[in-house]
Amino acid sequence: MEQWNQTSVREFLLLGLTEHAELRGFLFVVFLVMYLINILWNGSMILVISGNSQLHTPMYFFLCNLSFVDMSFTTVTVPKMLSNLIADKKSIFFSECIAQLYFFIVFTTAECVLLSIMAYDRYVAICKPLHYFTIMNKNVCISMSAALFITSFLNGLLHTLLVARLSFCNSNKIQHFYCDLAALLQLSCTDISINELVIFTEGSMMVMLPFLIIMTSYIQIIATILKIQSTGGRRKTFSTCSSHLTVVSLFFGTLIFMYFRPSSSYSLEKDRITSVVYNVLSPMLNPFIYSLRNSDVKMALKRVLQRKMSCRDKN
Repeated sequence: MEQWNQTSVREFLLLGLTEHAELRGFLFVVFLVMYLINILWNGSMILVISGNSQLHTPMYFFLCNLSFVDMSFTTVTVPKMLSNLIADKKSIFFSECIAQLYFFIVFTTAECVLLSIMAYDRYVAICKPLHYFTIMNKNVCISMSAALFITSFLNGLLHTLLVARLSFCNSNKIQHFYCDLAALLQLSCTDISINELVIFTEGSMMVMLPFLIIMTSYIQIIATILKIQSTGGRRKTFSTCSSHLTVVSLFFGTLIFMYFRPSSSYSLEKDRITSVVYNVLSPMLNPFIYSLRNSDVKMALKRVLQRKMSCRDKN
């Protein structure tokens, strides 16, 4: 036992979404389809925006970033989950688990910060339209994008290093389909008070600060919209940020429910369902939400499809 306590765990067992073997085949097909849709649509958004000069604006630049983050975010966890659904042994090496945890935190942080930047972009566009392209110029947008990824990488590194120093001796079974931070802390036989302190200070700040920026931006946006006299003008102005508001509600709603609720209300089934929503469902729906509610994106997609159809006809 002493040797087990002091020796680093070489692998963990990911127990996955369900213990019912008869459901694994069905879940594999469902999540494979969702993952492929995610990659296809988010990849298409990046290609359409990059290839259309009319969409080379700050809003679409950040939307392109969001599609990249969503693809990466899902890729961190879903392939391993799919592998475990059809594999007899559901193990993950310690180093692989730590790497998965790092990139999961990186892209979770990136999504939080990016959504707040996109909210600020909508605030400037609606509340200060005459100064929009002066404030949100190319250099500012690139600097914001670089800052969000640097912040995300550093945040991921901080939490990952704090987990990597722990010893795991209670069990090596993770009651999840990926290496979740909370699940790993539960398995540790080392004092995790520093981890918990950092999570509830720095970790909370990385979620709540972007959330406060979003709330402040939308308070200003709503105040500006209410000053518009015509109903049609209000509706048209609000439509420019309705897609973003939907994405924010879906992502932050599940994230806050997952990590910022009393420990007495924790439920394994609730955690798994909530994780699927912001891990798989939300990244898959984001491009649909933006493309279905955005006439510019729909027109760009139509032009791409028309070009492909005309090329096929010529061949």
